[in-house]
Amino acid sequence: MGVSRRGASVRAPRFNLESAEDTSIIVGDCVAEMSKLQPRSVDLVFADPPYNLQLKGDLKRPDESHVDAVNDEWDKFSSFAVYDDFTRAWLLACRRVMKPAATIWVIGSYHNIFRVGAIMQDLGFWVLNDIVWRKSNPMPNFRGRRFTNAHETMIWAARDENAKGYTFNYEALKAANEDVQARSDWLIPLCTGEERLKGNDGKKIHPTQKPEGLLARVLLSSSKPGDLVMDPFNGTGTTGAVAKRLGRRYIGFEREAAYAEAARTRIAAVEPLPDATLAPFMTAREAPRVAFSELIERGMILPGTRLVDAKKRHGALVRADGAIMLGDKVGSIHRIGAVAQGSEACNGWTYWHVETGKGLKLIDELRAEIRSQMAAG
Repeated sequence: MGVSRRGASVRAPRFNLESAEDTSIIVGDCVAEMSKLQPRSVDLVFADPPYNLQLKGDLKRPDESHVDAVNDEWDKFSSFAVYDDFTRAWLLACRRVMKPAATIWVIGSYHNIFRVGAIMQDLGFWVLNDIVWRKSNPMPNFRGRRFTNAHETMIWAARDENAKGYTFNYEALKAANEDVQARSDWLIPLCTGEERLKGNDGKKIHPTQKPEGLLARVLLSSSKPGDLVMDPFNGTGTTGAVAKRLGRRYIGFEREAAYAEAARTRIAAVEPLPDATLAPFMTAREAPRVAFSELIERGMILPGTRLVDAKKRHGALVRADGAIMLGDKVGSIHRIGAVAQGSEACNGWTYWHVETGKGLKLIDELRAEIRSQMAAG
């Protein structure tokens, strides 16, 4: 297989991403077509390139039945050198269109991912993580001469070593993982059942269709609503379908017209999730500052109110000036909270409560109400 390094000429039409539809699939060679994009215009890249499996003959089960495998022409390369040239070409094309703070994900198997990773580093990409996708339902090793290949590897990288401000939704991922840091091994099943696209003959349209759950985790971890996500190897459009559902813009490139048509039909049927479910997770550091005195000014807490801890062991009087008083000690909600506990420091927002007809209520809940009003206004 030969690889053309020629991009579009300077006279070639350029894609105007600001006026384009939220989802676009371009049929053609990804390197040539990416050269029509404006430089530094893409927020996130997900790439699922050919794996260069180098299969010798058909795969069969012990009962001699045929195993569906990747034996399409697009996965065949005449040598490792040709595959490496191909890899450099599409990675350079991606790097040109990535914003300075953009990141890229590349998925592969043991056949290709180590070559791809080395080339990425040679080109200046900065590896942030390698993620192991553990398949809960992997295909067995039918010959019994190797371990069952139960995972694939994803490389997550920044555009360069000095990249700053790239998106990583750490707090949201942690909250979704029961307040534990998200790990670099992801247990997700293969694409099966109704999610697998099939033709009129009942056979799967694409041999390596990725599960939407995998792409959802990628996009939710490293992009924001409204970001432009690009996939140079669109296939049946899993990245585009998930991007649309999650409120991201999308552009994909696909050489095979049949795959592109199946992807367009699939993505057209996707309904975006409600905006409220996609709002970025706001960390405490990013949240607008609200002073305790604002609760008093808004009439949410009146001067003279008694603040208590969760077990009502300590009570502090709210003053008109926004300070609180415990015995003869006067200070902020934080300082007086520390005094009450005999500690060096205290987060007064999560320590003090007000008594209501329905029981105790954290003053932090009142602060959250003000922040919600600020966001709505």
